[in-house]
Amino acid sequence: MGNLIKVLTRDIDNNTGNFFLDFENAKPTEAEKRVWEEVNEVLTEAMSVLQDLQSYSGAGEAIRQAIQHPNDEHVQESAWAAVVPLVGKLKKFYEFSLKLEDSLQGLLEFLTSSRCSPTQHLEQEQALARQFAEILHFTLRFDELKMTNPAIQNDFSYYRRTLSRMRIINQTAEEHNEVDNELANRMSLFYANATPMLKTLSDATTKFVSKMKGCIKVLRYQPPNSVEGLLNALRYTTKHLNDETTSKQIKSMLQA
Repeated sequence: MGNLIKVLTRDIDNNTGNFFLDFENAKPTEAEKRVWEEVNEVLTEAMSVLQDLQSYSGAGEAIRQAIQHPNDEHVQESAWAAVVPLVGKLKKFYEFSLKLEDSLQGLLEFLTSSRCSPTQHLEQEQALARQFAEILHFTLRFDELKMTNPAIQNDFSYYRRTLSRMRIINQTAEEHNEVDNELANRMSLFYANATPMLKTLSDATTKFVSKMKGCIKVLRYQPPNSVEGLLNALRYTTKHLNDETTSKQIKSMLQA
């Protein structure tokens, strides 16, 4: 979380942070509107995701019955019928995390562009800054609900075990499956994390920073006369180029 915030606030300390964020009345400017509308669509869906997660009760009793009566075909079918739609919900949550990751990338690109400093971005583009805060709020709430609901892990584990057993006995259930094996593996990694949405945001931020570094490398190895102006802009407008926390590779690439 600290690194995520630092991407947007890396020069606030030097500017004493004297600006007011009016989240109550923040409206998107014309420049912000395209990104704002894209992110707003995702945030609207986020409310539905939280509602579904909050009401997620799981199939605990059906699963217990299936474990206690492994040879009762009717009980097994009932448990499977109870779990499959729930796994559909878990799939929806996972797929939403991918949408959230894309939205955060677009938000960071806009709020950290070279048009102005991070402080100026937060001050002048408050509608997007508010959306960033709303993404963080959603993330913390989602992870809180997930951590306090063991049924999520239990349901998905039962689903995977049953699916594997069906394959072993050559029983076809593909037409009834919400999640194929490849997607199930990715979802398993997602839900195995204690705070899956926070990890999603952290990974998105890491990708964003890596992309920025990659752009600098591309510029560095272009013909000097074609990119010198851009490199100079980076050299002389990057406030923390000489900080100890700035990687040696970046310092080296931007040395005159």
